[in-house]
Amino acid sequence: MKNDSRDIIYIHLQASERFALFSGMSFREFGHSTEVPLSNLLLLKHRYEEGEFNLNTLLEYVPEDRVKEILKEDVDEYGDFCWLDFEEESGLDELDGQEIAELLYLGHCKNHLRAPFFRKLKNQYVYLAHDDGWFNKLYYRTLDSYLHLIGNVLPLKLESVTIERTWLGKKKKSEIPKVPDGILSNLTPLMAEGLVLSFAKAQQTRQKIEIPGWVIGDYVNMDEMMESYKEMSTDHPHIQIIYYRKTKEWSIIKK
Repeated sequence: MKNDSRDIIYIHLQASERFALFSGMSFREFGHSTEVPLSNLLLLKHRYEEGEFNLNTLLEYVPEDRVKEILKEDVDEYGDFCWLDFEEESGLDELDGQEIAELLYLGHCKNHLRAPFFRKLKNQYVYLAHDDGWFNKLYYRTLDSYLHLIGNVLPLKLESVTIERTWLGKKKKSEIPKVPDGILSNLTPLMAEGLVLSFAKAQQTRQKIEIPGWVIGDYVNMDEMMESYKEMSTDHPHIQIIYYRKTKEWSIIKK
């Protein structure tokens, strides 16, 4: 059932605590969708073998100039894959025991003791995944950065269903712009209830692409989420996110 998650994206937004639960978004998709390219990554749980070691935290990290390498890794095979970004290694050296304990708790329990944004690290995200792409918990510093991320992830997810052929028969990808923040703001109440968007069920014509969505509720267990989605997806969708090819504009229709 985990392979099925590539065809959908499930989002349950907890805006008051600045995190969202996902299924169907991979680390690679995330890394190519952030507003600002990822900086250094402090690895909390992983199997990456090329990291640098920090003596103060006793944790490994990925320097900014090697982030492109880890984005190519099959991190879904790691089991747990948990990290947060940070600006300078000197910030790691300044962390005290309480802060290091909070980091270890994040990686071990995939939950926070306090808001997981550290002044010394200036992190924008905390990324906590199990079988990456199947269960992901993402903390974000600002709602704007979250909306920007979703606005870029949705066109990426569409790529697999919008590959077109040129007159020579070669495949080319459609250049679909990001979904504007204003459009996504209208979706946040539905994300707060647990929203699934299906790219496998997207309807295409020459004029537009329609992505159907269903509000299915709050799930931590993604097996249960997929069962609920499969039952509900036989009904008419609750929303359609529409991309108009000619004008390159997006809209949402709630049903």
